[in-house]
Amino acid sequence: MVATGVLWIFDKLVTAKKRVPQDSDPWWVEYGAGFFPVLFVVFAVRSFAYEPYQIPSESMMPTLKVGDFILVNRWTYGLRAPLSGDVMIPISEPERGDVMVFRFPKQTNVAYIKRVVGLPGDVIELNNKRLTVNGQAVELQGVTGPEIPVRVDQFTETMGMHQFPTWRDKLRPARDGRWVVPEGEYFMMGDNRDNSNDSRFWGFVPDHLIIGQAVSVWMHWDEFFSLPSFADVRSIP
Repeated sequence: MVATGVLWIFDKLVTAKKRVPQDSDPWWVEYGAGFFPVLFVVFAVRSFAYEPYQIPSESMMPTLKVGDFILVNRWTYGLRAPLSGDVMIPISEPERGDVMVFRFPKQTNVAYIKRVVGLPGDVIELNNKRLTVNGQAVELQGVTGPEIPVRVDQFTETMGMHQFPTWRDKLRPARDGRWVVPEGEYFMMGDNRDNSNDSRFWGFVPDHLIIGQAVSVWMHWDEFFSLPSFADVRSIP
């Protein structure tokens, strides 16, 4: 995109002034003029609207599976500067229960996906794997079924406007604790509660590291030599 843009700008500023009126544009100018707008639109959409990601781990099971390809809406939480992550045009704030993609605070060139559990100012507590937010226990219901692995307990949790499944590993000990979320930061957890590297272990996510909200699964492809599947296209609860 940079090359085509440079060619087009160079022609407008330099060579166009030397061209007689009946001359046609050089081939490289026509090339740049044709492709630059298209590439600009593609770059803009990727940078500011929707961006695809692939799920690499089981930390969001059973909501998201390894090999799911998701779409992330970069506009949900405002139009952000590409480099700093600062909000240029505010649209909405993250809400409890949102599934969010963000830059990992310990290694900002790596993207993580987790669920928003705590907002700025919230008090998060875990006691024997039971989650409370500001002293209120998160509503949950047990789920049974043959598709649930033997070693996990599955629950349906309700948080804000979201209702979603979560897992508890029967063989893993509880990771209890109490956290107060600082202003401008968020507390994140995976739906696979006992198999997720999240805010319980490395802390909070500053607002400027937010990439966007994960909104849908559009493809599944978990093995290189298999064909991608579009049979399970769905929104993300």
